[in-house]
Amino acid sequence: MQLQRKYDAKVFLMEQMTRAQGLRLKRLSEEAYQPAQYDRSLSSTEAAHRIQVLEAEIELANSF
Repeated sequence: MQLQRKYDAKVFLMEQMTRAQGLRLKRLSEEAYQPAQYDRSLSSTEAAHRIQVLEAEIELANSF
C-alpha cells in the first residue's frame, strides 16, 4: 500500500502542469478575456492544449 501511494504521488506530479505552463496559461487566458480557461488542477497535456488554442485565438484576433 505504501508503495502504491508513492507511485500515485509521482504520477500526479509528472502529469501536473508545470509552473511555466501555469504562468503562460494564466497570462493568455487574461489576454483573451477567458479567465475560466485557467485552472490550477489541469494536467500538463490539457494545459498545453489550452495554451495552443488560446495562442491561436489571440493570433487570429490580432490579424484583424
